[in-house]
Amino acid sequence: MKHIKLVLCMGLLLSLIVPSLKAQKDSMKNELNETNDWPNLRRYRSENAQLQPEKKRVVFMGNSITDGWINVSPDFFKMNPSYLDRGISGQTTPQMLIRFRQDVIDLHPKVVIILAGINDIAGNTGPSTLDMIENNFASMSQLAKANGIKVILCSVLPAYDIPWKAGIEPVQKIIDLNKWIKDFAHRNNFFYLDYYSAMVDERKGLPAKYSKDGVHPTASGYAVMGPLAVKAILQVLKEK
Repeated sequence: MKHIKLVLCMGLLLSLIVPSLKAQKDSMKNELNETNDWPNLRRYRSENAQLQPEKKRVVFMGNSITDGWINVSPDFFKMNPSYLDRGISGQTTPQMLIRFRQDVIDLHPKVVIILAGINDIAGNTGPSTLDMIENNFASMSQLAKANGIKVILCSVLPAYDIPWKAGIEPVQKIIDLNKWIKDFAHRNNFFYLDYYSAMVDERKGLPAKYSKDGVHPTASGYAVMGPLAVKAILQVLKEK
C-alpha cells in the first residue's frame, strides 16, 4: 500500500515538474533568440507576416543606407508602394545572407536590389577579405536567381573615410569591390546599378552635398539614387 502511495506521489510530482521545466526551457529559448539574434531576423518578421500578395514587389536589401532611406526620404516608398525596404543598420553581407530567405525569397518579389559592402569593409562583424564579401554577394544573387527573382546589384557608395572606424582607408577597397560587382553582374546577366559614378567627388568620397558624415546619404543623396533605382527596376521588369 505504501509502495502504491509512493508511486502515486512521484507521478503527481513529475506531472507538476515536467511542464514547469518545459515552460522554463521554452522561455530560455525565446530569450536566447532575442539576445543572440545576430542577423536580426526578428526585425521584419512581424511586417513580413502581414504582407498582402503583390505582383510586382521589389525588395531593397541592405544596410543603414537602405534602412535610412525610408526615414530620410519616405516619399520614395510612398510613391512606390510595391517597394519594400528591408535594410538593417550596421549589417554586413553574412548577416544579410542569413536573413535573405526570410526577408527576400519568402516575400516572392519580382526584383531584389542588393546594396551592401561598406560595413564589411569597416569590419563591423569582424575582418572581411574582398573574397569573403564577394562570395556573400554571389550567394545572395544565386539564391534569388534560383527562385525566379531578378537581381540588381548596386555599387558601394563612395567613402573617403569611415567615421566609426578611423584609419580603414576604404577608397581603393570600394573601387576594387565595385569592379568585382560590376564584372560579376555582367557575367551573370544581372543589372549593375552604378550609384558610385553618379555621386563620387574629386577625393573619391561622398561629397558634403550628398552626406553629412561621408557615408550615409542625405535627402539630396537619395534624390540622386531614387531615379537611378527606378530606372533599373523598370528595365529589369521588361526583361523576360
